[in-house]
Amino acid sequence: MSPSISAEDKLDYVKSKIGEYPNFPKEGILFRDIFGALTDPKACVYLRDLLVDHIRESAPEAEVIVGLDSRGFLFNLLIATELGLGCAPIRKKGKLAGEVVSVEYKLEYGIDTFELQKSAIKPGQKVVVVDDLLATGGSLVAATELIGKVGGVVVESLVVMELVGLEGRKRLDGKVHSLIKY
Repeated sequence: MSPSISAEDKLDYVKSKIGEYPNFPKEGILFRDIFGALTDPKACVYLRDLLVDHIRESAPEAEVIVGLDSRGFLFNLLIATELGLGCAPIRKKGKLAGEVVSVEYKLEYGIDTFELQKSAIKPGQKVVVVDDLLATGGSLVAATELIGKVGGVVVESLVVMELVGLEGRKRLDGKVHSLIKY
């Protein structure tokens, strides 16, 4: 942990490292890229601290941290190891071995499928879902449905960045927290 720096200062530092790419992936889109922050060791530590501290305060009952394919994976292991919790991935179709449950969800350009290993979460376990971005909310809705299919209980969805204008939060039930809102 980095106790000598305030949470606000840590967040400001992380924000300063997020890249902005106009007209990517298509004309008229301003793409905000978390990888700029992840290439900076200090920003990585601050980001971990902010996520972990939030879960300690908001979801201390959490037992499993689930990361969404693929950028959510960058955070769930960091958080889980710091808190001494289990972690599990939700992956795109065909990427997980063993018995899985699946759910289809809509994208702005089509349909995709998420999968979760049936053994990853025990019935009744309390789960925090982590991803880099909340946009339309489709992936977090699908993740919540998958976790429910294996008997897990989502206690919170936690994202690094939220694109508020897309109103994805309105599609989600339960607690949702974003570190940065655009």
